[in-house]
Amino acid sequence: MNQIKEITPQQVEEKINNNDDFTIIDVREDEEVSQGMVPNAKHIRLGDIPEKIESLPKDQEYVMICRSGRRSMNAAEFMKERGFGNVQNMEGGMLKWQGELVF
Repeated sequence: MNQIKEITPQQVEEKINNNDDFTIIDVREDEEVSQGMVPNAKHIRLGDIPEKIESLPKDQEYVMICRSGRRSMNAAEFMKERGFGNVQNMEGGMLKWQGELVF
């Protein structure tokens, strides 16, 4: 099994503040996302990942997010199996996110 790297919410926040070139994908459901998202995150529900990632560039860096980190880990593993080389999971998910939220 490919081991997915974990990144802390603080590290994600630093990357956003540094304007690093990476894509955050929030795999939560619509009603969860309505309670706030990490700035710049793309919302792709977990169930939509298989079809939606077809259009994403494989050479980009991705950080996957969900509520607790479990669903996003599944999504990250799925993407890795499909040839995405740089996929990380935000450990603890939104439960551990201390940064600002966008609605």
